[in-house]
Amino acid sequence: MGRKSTKENKNIYQMTREDLGLTREKAAELIPGFSPERLEKIENERVQIRPEDIRLMAEAYKTPGLCNYYCSQECPIGKGRTPRVESKELVQIVVETLNRLNRLNGQKDRLLEIAEDGSIAEDELEDFAGIRDDLERLQVAISTLQLWLEEQMARGDLAQDAF
Repeated sequence: MGRKSTKENKNIYQMTREDLGLTREKAAELIPGFSPERLEKIENERVQIRPEDIRLMAEAYKTPGLCNYYCSQECPIGKGRTPRVESKELVQIVVETLNRLNRLNGQKDRLLEIAEDGSIAEDELEDFAGIRDDLERLQVAISTLQLWLEEQMARGDLAQDAF
């Protein structure tokens, strides 16, 4: 007897498919080389999902965020190195990005002072760590904007050849 499917035991791949109102049979028709059985194994984590599977699912579901999820949460190389990016509205992304840029603009002179001698002194560590944190937050803001663009293109709201 199989496990009963509840919200708590569903992975992102099953929730994405269900949110789109697709049965495994319909989803398998959209994903080249997939069968309903393969989807069931992926969704119940009985088979190791491959990066190519993620790419195909993200394209078929028009959900590019699946790629970021995999890279940041499951990929042995990307996990811990790739920031998790969540979908946001364009206005929020722009405000966050500009806030990060403004903050970094105010720190550029300090970064130059720290880097001038080619090493980071003990009394510079705290400032450098703060700058590094702000750079990481800017990276997330930029990645969030990239995800927003990919989502718009996947839905057909933006032409792919425009970028």
